[in-house]
Formats: sequence, C-alpha cells, structure tokens
Amino acid sequence: MKQTTLFDGQRMTMLESIELTVNSLQAYGSGYDHWAIAYSGGKDSTATVTLVTHLIESGRIQAPKSLTVLYADTRQELPPLHIGAMDMLGALQQRGIKTRVVLPKIEDRYFVYMFGRGVPPPNNNTLRWCTPQIKVEPMVNALKALRDEYGQKFLMLTGVRIGESAARDQRIALSCGRNGAECGQGWFQETTPDNVADTLAPLLHWRVCHVWDWLMLFAPSHGLPTSMVAEVYGGEEAEELNARTGCIGCPLATKDTALDYILRMPQWAYMQPLKRLRPLYEELRQFKYRLQKDGERLKDGRLSSNPNRKGPLTMDARRYGLGVVLGVQDEINAAADRLGSKHIDLINFEERAKIEELIGRNQWPNGWTGTEPRGDKLIAQTLGEGIVQPIMFV
Repeated sequence: MKQTTLFDGQRMTMLESIELTVNSLQAYGSGYDHWAIAYSGGKDSTATVTLVTHLIESGRIQAPKSLTVLYADTRQELPPLHIGAMDMLGALQQRGIKTRVVLPKIEDRYFVYMFGRGVPPPNNNTLRWCTPQIKVEPMVNALKALRDEYGQKFLMLTGVRIGESAARDQRIALSCGRNGAECGQGWFQETTPDNVADTLAPLLHWRVCHVWDWLMLFAPSHGLPTSMVAEVYGGEEAEELNARTGCIGCPLATKDTALDYILRMPQWAYMQPLKRLRPLYEELRQFKYRLQKDGERLKDGRLSSNPNRKGPLTMDARRYGLGVVLGVQDEINAAADRLGSKHIDLINFEERAKIEELIGRNQWPNGWTGTEPRGDKLIAQTLGEGIVQPIMFV
C-alpha cells in the first residue's frame, strides 16, 4: 500500500492537523534541551507560537528546558501587526516564556540606511537589500548568540506551511523524508553538530483555513491574544497574498494589498497618510534624486562594466525624503491624539539622530564621494573599450 503524504491532496480536519503537529513535536522535540521559535507577527508564526504554548501548558507535549521566542522587528511591519506582536510577547512573558526582540543594527535600519547613508529604496531588479539586511541577518546573529548561550545546538521551530508558494512546496517535496522524517510529520532538517540549530516546521501540513480557525477561535479560547492578526488579515476570507505582505508600503510588492485592507477598517483609517510612502520610494528612484558615475574605472585602471551607473541619493533627496516620512508620522500621530488611538514611530528618536549624524558627516556608500554629477545631468557616455560617446543634443 502506498504511504499517504502531504502531497497526495488528503484533507485533514482541524483536530487531525493538531494531532499530527503533536506527533511531530514529540518525535523530534524530545531530542533537544532548548527550543526557539522564529516569530514575525504574521499569521503562520503566530499560529506556531500560540499552538506550541498551548500544547506545553496542556501537557500534550513535554516542555523543553527552555523555550525562547525571537521576534523579528524590522521596524517596517504594518502598525497593527507590530502592536499585536508586542501584545503577544507580553502575554508569553506572563506565561514564563522567554522572548527577545531582534532588531537590525541602528546603521542598517531601513530609513537610516536610505536617508543616512543615501542608499536608494529597494527594487526587485538590482537593489533588493531590505530583506537580508533588516530581517535575515539580524535573526541569524540572534540565533548564533543563542547557540553560544546554550553551548549546544537547539531546535528552531518555524511557521513554514505547504501552499505558501509553489517554489517552496517543491523544495519541501524534494526534501521530505530526509533525516528520518516521515512525510506529513513536519519538515525536519538536521544540520551538522557544529551548526546553530536544526529546524522543524510543525504546521507544515496545516491548511490556511485551519490557521484562521486556530487564530480566531481556538487560541482566544485558551487566553492567547491572536485577534489582532486575524483582524488585520481579514480572517479566513483574506486572500493569501494579503496575508503575506507585512511591510508598510513595501517597494517590492506590486500593490499595498494588506495596507489597503487595514485602512478600510474604521479603527485604522487615520493611518491613511501611510499611502504616501510607496509613491515617495518610486519618486526617489528617479535620476534627478541620485548621483551617477562619469566613466568609472576599477582599481587596476580597467573600465567598469557599467561606467555611467546611477548611484546613491543626493543630500537634498535624503533631506527631502526624511521630511516626507516625518510629515507622514506627525500627521498620523496628530490624528491619533484626536481619536485616542495608537501612535506610530516610522522613524524614532534614535534613528532620526543617527540619520542627522550621518548626513552631518557627509556619509556616502562605499565607492562614492558625493562629488559625482547628478543622475539627470547629460554627460558623455563611456562605452566599452574606453570609447566615449559625446553629447549630441542638449
């Protein structure tokens, strides 16, 4: 008889999904003294955190010696999601679970990097710097620090699920069954002994409707604060795309789908000025706001592959962008004061001070001095082999 796997289209009930998660955690979790959970504040990681908490408290699974929830605070999350995440961390702490907020270094934060150092807004073509810098690298560093504290490899739980993307599903299908893992018992990946952690995705088999059922019905009944994330995404009626877009005015997404949904809610409508951020990023990519190289050469004297490439934001552009973002922030917070609602801090005091410090120091990205011509200035184009094409028309 052929063994049933996650890829055969079998549809489990909610209770069956929970039972399979219990089996997964019992099978692999017992081999580790310490567990950690990667938490973003989104629906899948929230479901993972709250389900594991409930299973431990109810005695369904044995508690490890320590459980640490690592919240990846990119400083760019949608405000309601961030508020919900902080509420969740508070509730976990009251239950005796360790939590840590993982932040990028001050100089690497989104607006500090953009307006302080002059790096243009991210794009999907050649400059996708945001995700590695403000989310991945800080979390990797936090995991290494945790490994150093424990003195041994630990188990990292993630909210990865089948159905999030076709490419991810294919990777999971190819790896399913490795390292002794049974198909359907979670996506377990074992690393070498000197690595930081092994990983397990205990909700791998959960359908999205089960995630919403857990967040909207089951978790609240156990006293876990999940209503905010369910509200933000629209619950089971949410499009999967909405539920995977968490940054404010994400310059890499084609639409502000999740933000648009939030702003249609009366309690969040006062944050409408956030819609001005995406147009700002598009504007700042224009050549008139940037510098350009004029026949750039490498250290050995050879012509670079793109000798007239466009580069960082001008000082005027950086000050302009900073003013727009602070204006959006001030407008929202003034409305919040009138309504008795929550404030936001797109750029907090520490970040603003760092931006102004870097601008005051005339800071530029590596390889730029600020003396280069502006990007919209007509200059002779340096072509291959040092051939210069002069300006033909002015």
